[in-house]
Amino acid sequence: MFQASGDPQWFGELFARHRRRVYCSCRGFFCDGATAEDAVQDTFIHAFQNIHSFLGGSFGGWLMRIAKNVCIDNWRKRRSETDLDEADLDNTAKTAPLERMFQLHTAVETLRAEMKALPCEQRRCLELKIDGYSYEETAARTGLSIEAVKSHLQNGRRMLWSKMEGTLSQLR
Repeated sequence: MFQASGDPQWFGELFARHRRRVYCSCRGFFCDGATAEDAVQDTFIHAFQNIHSFLGGSFGGWLMRIAKNVCIDNWRKRRSETDLDEADLDNTAKTAPLERMFQLHTAVETLRAEMKALPCEQRRCLELKIDGYSYEETAARTGLSIEAVKSHLQNGRRMLWSKMEGTLSQLR
C-alpha cells in the first residue's frame, strides 16, 4: 500500500512491524548493539528509497535481503579501517567466538527444520507472528478464528520448545 500511495505513515507501520526482526538479524552480524542499530537505520533508509523496486511477494524477505547487504557493506568498510596491529591477535582468542557462532548457526538450522516439521496451521501462525503480525492480522490471513490462532501459536511454541530443549541447553 505504501508503494502505491507514498504515504510515510504506511512506511512507519512497516518499520514498526519489521524493525525487531531486522535488528535481531543485524545484531547477529555485529557484536555491538550500536553498529547493529546503525545497520537497521541504513536498511530502512535503503528500503524507503528503493520501495519502487519492490515487485511484490514477501516484503519481510525483501527487507531482510537489504539488511544482509547493508551488514556486509558495513563490515567491509570496517574491515578496511582496522589497524594492521589487530592481525597479530592470538588465534586462540578468536576460537571461542567462532565455536559460539557455529553453535548458534547449528541451533538456527535445527529450529528451521523443526518448524518445517510442525503441522501446517501451527507453522503458518508462528511464521506470521515472527513477521510481526498481530493475532487479528494472523486470523485474517489464515482464515482461522483468533482463538484458533492463539491455540496454534501456543501448541507450536510448546512443540518447538520440547524439540529444541537439548539444543538450547548446549547454548548456555
